Amino acid sequence: MKKSILALPLIAPVCLVSAPAMAESAADSAVVAEEGITVTGLPLPDADDAYSTIVIELDEEARIENVLRTIPGLQQFRRSDARSANPTSQGITIRGLGGNASSRAVLLLDGVPQADPFGGWVAWPGYDALALGSARVTRGGGSGTEGSGAIAGTIELFSKDVGNLIELGAAYGSRNSVDADLLFGRELGQGQLTISANYARGDGFTPIIESQRGDVDRQAEYEQAGIAVRYVAPLTDNTELQANVRAFTDDRERGFAFSENHNDGADASIRLVNRSDTGWQWSALGYVQIRNFDASFGGVAADRNSVNRVFEQFNVPSTGLGARFEVRPPVGDNVELRIGGDWRRTEGETNENFFFLDDDTPRRSRNAGGSTATYGAFVEGSVQATEALTLTGGGRIDFWTIDDGFRKEIELINPFPGSVRTDAQFANRDGTEFTARGGFAFAATDQLTLRGAAYLGWRLPTLNELFRPFRVGPDATAANELLEPERVKGAELGFDWNSETVSIGITAFYNELDDAVANVTLDSGPGLFPGVGFVSGAGVFRQRQNLDSIESKGIEIDTEFDLGSLVNNLSARAAYSYVDAKVNASGDAVAVDGLRPAQIPEHNASASLLWEQENGTGASVSLRYIGNQFEDDQNTRRLDDAFTVDGRLAFAVNDRLLVEGRVENLFDARVETAISSSNIIERAFPRTFWIGLRTKIE
Repeated sequence: MKKSILALPLIAPVCLVSAPAMAESAADSAVVAEEGITVTGLPLPDADDAYSTIVIELDEEARIENVLRTIPGLQQFRRSDARSANPTSQGITIRGLGGNASSRAVLLLDGVPQADPFGGWVAWPGYDALALGSARVTRGGGSGTEGSGAIAGTIELFSKDVGNLIELGAAYGSRNSVDADLLFGRELGQGQLTISANYARGDGFTPIIESQRGDVDRQAEYEQAGIAVRYVAPLTDNTELQANVRAFTDDRERGFAFSENHNDGADASIRLVNRSDTGWQWSALGYVQIRNFDASFGGVAADRNSVNRVFEQFNVPSTGLGARFEVRPPVGDNVELRIGGDWRRTEGETNENFFFLDDDTPRRSRNAGGSTATYGAFVEGSVQATEALTLTGGGRIDFWTIDDGFRKEIELINPFPGSVRTDAQFANRDGTEFTARGGFAFAATDQLTLRGAAYLGWRLPTLNELFRPFRVGPDATAANELLEPERVKGAELGFDWNSETVSIGITAFYNELDDAVANVTLDSGPGLFPGVGFVSGAGVFRQRQNLDSIESKGIEIDTEFDLGSLVNNLSARAAYSYVDAKVNASGDAVAVDGLRPAQIPEHNASASLLWEQENGTGASVSLRYIGNQFEDDQNTRRLDDAFTVDGRLAFAVNDRLLVEGRVENLFDARVETAISSSNIIERAFPRTFWIGLRTKIE
């Protein structure tokens, strides 16, 4: 659904309303403005009319992961956000396609893939420091021009053009929480320099629900910071240079001793974009990602009055390198042709200690890792067959490799210190994937557009899935170096109806994800299990495996209302998705055949009401409902449904100063995020109040 939506500055799920498109042209600005979105690359292609897309304008005070949650059908693996969730649980997917925490949707920042090069999850705190203008979400669409991995959809983040500006914001919230940000923009000649930074901390809340807490349970504090520098300058009348550098750090814990985790990252990219009005258009991009992750895992006693260190990943470094190019030759007024290619390489390893004699003395260490690479080429075209009908189609070919995989385990203490218990070198693997997609958009009337699409896509397993085991509470999951790529086929039909005051979009879809990677339960503790070590009697042993398939079908409804005729500057939005997903499985995974994939709800809905004046004075309320879902693949642990309410009040003291109050989860609803095999329940963020100031100098 082609829409222009504004996300309110709420830390919890935000309101979405219509926003006007910028009037500047590519010749006057470092960005292209169309359909209410500020595009930093080539203009939006005509082919996108056939797919279900939503445009969101972003605000400095909104946490990106919570903004995206307001789009029905789009979810992270866990319900908690980046202040309390384990970073490795924050992959993103759409339309119920998933079986673990790896992302099934591609996230792009100004064209650069953002998934962690080792794990495929997303380091959401790294985006709080960025000067972002808008996001565009394409639900479905397969592996088209944006590379492999987009089996569930594509999420594009775009930097904004800030001009000459200094902006400072600070807020203080419940549980001694602080959130501060800085934005500095300066026009240098014809170029634009932007520097932005963010700092956030909080004492946090206790994740375990009150009735189940013991002596070990405590508040899960967090501290996060980041900085970003972006420079954009024209090289010719049609060509510009875009350079980006950013870094972030993220410290959290999970609410008891030996549950701390730390994630650092740094990215750099350079892109050339040519937006010729009459000749060839083209873009060329190169980038690097550097990540380092570490985490500790504690085993909590059944009465939750004692805890011991059982596992630590003390160093998980990884690197992602990539490049992409695209050309659009001038082939006629009614025809658009896109030709290009991309390359991405990831490498990383995990360094772990386990079998602890005491909290500080590990008995054994493990080192495992490898590298992957994909090389792709694509071609896609669209034609305006008639004044009302647009047809599109394209395909891509990808060659992939998994190389240098290894796993080594060493004894650390007597009687055999230094002895090698395991020294496995895994065979290199490679393959070729062919995918395609096509669709149509038919303007039946000035207000009604019918659209449909069919597509194929694929995703290579991450280094994390192939080589890194992990734990959640007492449960342990082993890696699997023999995983095969996931492959999706899908189709959708929908329509968009737009008037001056009302917009409605409805999409029905069907997807089948073959060889879906999932965490499959194989046994229960207590016992010693390969790849993870000891699992207590309170835990279960799982391994990542390829399921036969996951089938997902459903419907998405998006509506917007301009209520300005009732109250000036008043608008509303409501959206809903229904996802009917099931697992098809055999062999070791036959026990989950016919069940729902873990962490996939059937029902998801959101609504918002916004009143806002041009000077920033305004009020808003956001409602969100998420249906019940299962914690585990065997559908024995159900996370209850939840309904949350968030609000905001803002008053512009003058042109430069804004006072703001916000509340997350107003009625303190219990949003369950995890249930252990012993029925210990974790929750997401409780009711949180914020008061803040924002000043701007232009």
